[in-house]
Amino acid sequence: MKFRFLILAVSVGMSFSIFASTKTEIDHLLNYVKSTACLYERNGTMHSGKEAFKHIEKKYKYYLDDIENTEGFIKYSATKSTMSGKHYKVHCGNKPVIASKDWLLLQLKKFREEK
Repeated sequence: MKFRFLILAVSVGMSFSIFASTKTEIDHLLNYVKSTACLYERNGTMHSGKEAFKHIEKKYKYYLDDIENTEGFIKYSATKSTMSGKHYKVHCGNKPVIASKDWLLLQLKKFREEK
């Protein structure tokens, strides 16, 4: 009986740890979007980082029950328009335009490497 409890306790502890890690990563990405000088393109319209943050945060709250990890956050909240199906794009100065999904996955990779 003690062994089963120990396994359950370890599993629950790992779940909280994974959740905390995911929450930290998502918060980082939201702040990254919010503070960017890049422009976010949604359905052909340009938006500031702060505007993009508000939109992504709104979608994040809507899809919260479907999101299991940080990659899921990107998929559901910051990849494409639910209405039109058009992918979000990021415009950063003279750099080539990049899909929002790829831009955020690159930042997530950097964030994980720095930890």
